[in-house]
Amino acid sequence: MLPGAYLSRVIARTGFDWVLVDTEHGNIADNEMHESVHAIASCGVSPVVRIAANEGWMVKRALDAGAHGVLCPLIYSVEDAKKLVDSAKFPPRGRRGFGSPFSMGAFDAKGDLSGLDYMQNANDNLLTMVQIETKEALDAVEQIAKVDGIDVLFIGPWDLGNNIGHPVKGDFDPELKQAITRIREAAKSAGKWSGIYCPNGDVARKYADEGFQMISVINDMTAIPTFMAQSLSTAKGTWGHSAAQTVKGAAYGAVNMASQSSDDKS
Repeated sequence: MLPGAYLSRVIARTGFDWVLVDTEHGNIADNEMHESVHAIASCGVSPVVRIAANEGWMVKRALDAGAHGVLCPLIYSVEDAKKLVDSAKFPPRGRRGFGSPFSMGAFDAKGDLSGLDYMQNANDNLLTMVQIETKEALDAVEQIAKVDGIDVLFIGPWDLGNNIGHPVKGDFDPELKQAITRIREAAKSAGKWSGIYCPNGDVARKYADEGFQMISVINDMTAIPTFMAQSLSTAKGTWGHSAAQTVKGAAYGAVNMASQSSDDKS
């Protein structure tokens, strides 16, 4: 969700199979998306771009940057899924335009992959993914799963819960759990993969055990403040902890000195 080639590279080096560059909710613009895609790919990890909306130009920009796949949020219908495929595939399967000089670099850093090779292999090797997170998409999920060219049904549990009247306020309601199972089974029946957003590793492990194949484990805007807050809490301890009291006492003294210095000057 945060921009920066260094951050993207650091995340990619931690062992993940793929890293999502989030241009929907993240603070990532077009040029930053380009940089992140190649930083991730340089580590031998697949960059996936979540576009902001089901717009053909957004799909083109992500794939032209070299993304190994696109994830489209807020799908509502079979027609929406077909529109996404149409934007993501070269003719004759779709209408994607050819001409990017950047795509090949995200697959072959040495420069051996030609533009023609890329174009001839892109349709069968780039992932086209839809997020099932609306009531309308859930109602039509079996038909959406059968759309030729859609590879993954990816669940956004929080939006899905909101849209079916069972918002997440803690544990998932039984109705939301049932919807998640239905989506996974629809993907399986259609010979497609299922994915799901997870807030942490424990939840990710649960859904991996249930048979989901593409699972987000954590995001940077959760991981960074969580670890920093935990580390700070450990360092500070409690008020009764001798080291913590020493630190707090020193800080209090510094504040008093600054205050007295200010009074003297005034």
